[in-house]
Amino acid sequence: MNNSDEQFKKIGDDEPYVKEHFFHKLKHFAGKVPFVFEAVCLYYCALDAKTPLYARAIAFTALAYFILPTDLVADVLPIVGLTDDAGAIAAAIGSLSTHITAAHRNQASQLLYEKDFGQK
Repeated sequence: MNNSDEQFKKIGDDEPYVKEHFFHKLKHFAGKVPFVFEAVCLYYCALDAKTPLYARAIAFTALAYFILPTDLVADVLPIVGLTDDAGAIAAAIGSLSTHITAAHRNQASQLLYEKDFGQK
């Protein structure tokens, strides 16, 4: 199996899970985590067919980790429970910053704040 096949498989494994559970998890933790906007930007980047395959695989993996109810540090622990999730999102954002477009930011801003990104 070549690298492209592995990336397709990774997206195939994570994409349905993320699509099904992302907004439920987001609603539950929206007021409790400072990285909500970045996670939503990452979500829209992952869904964008123009985003390169490897970048979509990274984004879906980070988002799936955020959604998982059981991960390295349990999300139910106050404050520290989401630090590993924040790290996964931050790492993905850092490595994919060139693929997160103004359109992705605007979609996230519209969803969360009902206005375009950067608009006052």
